[in-house]
Amino acid sequence: SVVLFDEIEKAHPEVFNVLLQVLDDGRLTDGKGRTVDMSNTVIVMTSNLGSDVILETAGGARDDLVADVQAILAKFFRPEFLNRVDDTIVFHRLSMDEMQKIVPIRLEELRRRLDERGVKLEVSDDALSVLARRGYDPKFGARPLRRVIQSE
Repeated sequence: SVVLFDEIEKAHPEVFNVLLQVLDDGRLTDGKGRTVDMSNTVIVMTSNLGSDVILETAGGARDDLVADVQAILAKFFRPEFLNRVDDTIVFHRLSMDEMQKIVPIRLEELRRRLDERGVKLEVSDDALSVLARRGYDPKFGARPLRRVIQSE
């Protein structure tokens, strides 16, 4: 199984105590003493910590960026928690080229919904470029794209 903790930095402090047990022992014990085996569970945690550094150092050296983000994580999370995390993946800021590739994927969702209603959708390359520009925000990446596609 896979368990996702989105924006883990916003979790209640008690969540981290529970995660220490899960990450260390591969099991979860609830308040009634029931135990769940989590030894075959992949735990994914996302965080926005370090996102400002990623925005500021776009195009910089990857090793420096990772080190800067690791330092921010170390200031926020307890060492015993970070020591139980196997890997940290730092995502770079999306480029306009990447946005150009995301737009057709998002449009495919709309195309399928319209096909169900018997409506055919065709989008020119110029329109794809406009959607990519309007749907991109350096801070939020491609998140605004869905709203742009819906409204335009």
